[in-house]
Amino acid sequence: MTLIVPDFDESVIVRSVDAEVVGRAPTTVRLLADSSSTGGALSMQRVTLTNGADGARPHHHAGSAELFYLLDGTAQILSGEQVVTLERGDLAVVPPGLPHAFAAAPGCDADILIVITPGVERFEYFRHLERIAYGKVPPESLLEVQELYDTHFLKSPAWDERR
Repeated sequence: MTLIVPDFDESVIVRSVDAEVVGRAPTTVRLLADSSSTGGALSMQRVTLTNGADGARPHHHAGSAELFYLLDGTAQILSGEQVVTLERGDLAVVPPGLPHAFAAAPGCDADILIVITPGVERFEYFRHLERIAYGKVPPESLLEVQELYDTHFLKSPAWDERR
């Protein structure tokens, strides 16, 4: 077991009004804390999905766990080969290496706080996703940055069947 000792000297405080927002409905991401601001401890985003929107397709992280906390609404989370429905106040933590994905449940909205620990610089990853959504770069460009952002895409029949 490896112990991550964060290296930062001051509290991280992010005012809602100051947080960068990428994307637009049905999928918006509020960038809250990146790994560099927390001394490597974590990265944190708030993802808002409307009307059954997809959040992230199936993938895994080789070196980080991912925490999903439902602030509001209803979401579906892929955890391994199991699709679980989470509701307001529910928590799911996916260990490193386990395939996962997330989306608002069909016909529902979801507001999700997501934490990756130990942290990975992720803000530029979400900006990259926004560039894909706006047609500025092709979707295949994500394959070129999988290692950089520790986000490795994969196929999941269980997820495909439910979505």
